[in-house]
Formats: sequence, structure tokens, C-alpha cells
Amino acid sequence: MAHDHSHHHGHSHGHGSNYLPAALIITLLYAAVEAGAGWWAGSLALLSDAGHMLTDALALALAAGAAWAARRPPTPRLSFGLQRIEILAALGNAGFMLAVIIGIAWSAVDRLLHPVPVQGMVVTAVALLGLLINLGVAWLLAHGESTLNTRAALLHVIGDLLGSVAALASGLVIHFTGWTPADPLLSLFICALILFSTLRLAREAVHALLEGVPPGLTLPEVGRRMAAVDGVESVHDLHIWSLSSRHAALSAHVVVRDLDAWPGILSILLERLHADFEIDHATLQPELFKPILYAIDEPAKPLSRP
Repeated sequence: MAHDHSHHHGHSHGHGSNYLPAALIITLLYAAVEAGAGWWAGSLALLSDAGHMLTDALALALAAGAAWAARRPPTPRLSFGLQRIEILAALGNAGFMLAVIIGIAWSAVDRLLHPVPVQGMVVTAVALLGLLINLGVAWLLAHGESTLNTRAALLHVIGDLLGSVAALASGLVIHFTGWTPADPLLSLFICALILFSTLRLAREAVHALLEGVPPGLTLPEVGRRMAAVDGVESVHDLHIWSLSSRHAALSAHVVVRDLDAWPGILSILLERLHADFEIDHATLQPELFKPILYAIDEPAKPLSRP
């Protein structure tokens, strides 16, 4: 049977990856300031947030490197290029976040059991500065391209932003009430919020690595749209997976009555996949319709023409 393999290249690339180096530099500079202030003020909220920002710097560096590598052209050994490295980076960043959450939670519990004095106003001032910086970095990343990789980097920054809010609230509470448990309790609350988003990101990355159907697409719906094209009798062996968080790929066997009409049918199928599902990488193999053979499979064939 003939084997047709086609690409459309109408992709547009945002600027989220271009913002990653700037976000990295800003994050590193503020992490140094926050660590020094946290040590001097005796604040776990500031120290944990500084540690969080250092891991964010590593995460942003990983994301920037992955974004650069993903744009490299294919090679004879890597025929799809390095597009999936963005998914690996997202999974790695989720792992970093889990390590940070465990570390902060451990320190918070220890601080609850062994309270220490905290200088509330120092914590408040530094946390306010951190909040403004994190808002700026989050805005940069949120207005770029949306990939699992940049979402992972943005998740780290949002975690920093929430950490700054916790540190700010902690500083105000301690300054006005002297209640030092506010510092570790707010840290634990932020850990819980970050954990939810981290697990969701990790689940999406693992799903993509397992070549699951990308979010927003279903095999039956795509198969029915393909089978509805004139000249197509049915579709089977349909597979859809993610090449990267932006690009989906599809392969299928397409049963037709007239192989001579295949070039026209193929063109229509590719256009429909692009217009309806934004699938631009499709491998379609035609098969000649055989009434006796396909009649046997008819009751269990959900992707046939109506």
C-alpha cells in the first residue's frame, strides 16, 4: 500500500522562550538579596522563599535550554528533532518543585516545634519587593508562548509569588502581634497550593511522554471527521500523540473504494485535520475497500462513515 506522510508548517512562535533568560537573571539577583535578608531577620518564610527562588533559577535555566534545543533541526538519528525535550524539562521542573515543597514543609514543622525570634518589618519590606519582582517575571512568561516547558517555569514563578505573599503576611502578623508561628504556618499553606499545580503539571508531562492523546482531542471524534470525507469508507489503527506541547501527530489507515482518488482524498483529509484539530503532522496509509473483509468488522467499527 502507498504511504503518505505530510506536514503543514503554519506554526507561530510566541516570545515566552525569549523572556526566559531575563527572568533567570532577575530571579538570581533577588534570591541573593532575599537569602541575606532572611538570614539576618531570622525568617523561615524569607529563607525558604530564597531557596525556592534558587531552584526557580535552575528551573528557568533548564527551561531556557530546553526551548533552545527544541528549535534545533532534525538529524538522521533524531528524525523528530528535540521537540520533546521541552516535555522532559517540564517533568524535571515538577520534580524540583516537589523537592522544594518537601524541604520547606520539613523546615516549617521544625520551626513550629522550635520557635525563633523574627524581625517582622524586615521580612515585610523584602517580601514586598519580592512580590513586585515576581509579578513582573510572571507577566513576562504569561505573555509568551504557552508550552508545558514555559508553564513549568511560570509555575515556579507563581510559587515564588505566593511565597512572597506568605512572607509579607507573616511579617505583618509578627510585627503587629508578635505571633511567630504565622511564619511557618503560612509557609505550609503555600506548599499545599504549589503541590496541587505541580502534580497536575507532572501528570500532563507523563501523559505526553506515554504518547497519550493530547488534551482537547478524542480518537472517536477525529476518526468520525476523517471518515465523513467523501470517498472514505472507514478509518482504523488511528493514533494521536504529542510531539511537543504545541504539536500533535497522527497516523491512521484509511479505507477507500478507489485508490486512484487517493491524492484528492489525502489533500482534503490533511486540510480537515489542520482546520478542525490543528494537527499538522499526519501519516495516512490508504487501503482498498474489500466488501467481504470489512463486512466482518462492521459491527465493531466506530470510525466508519454513517
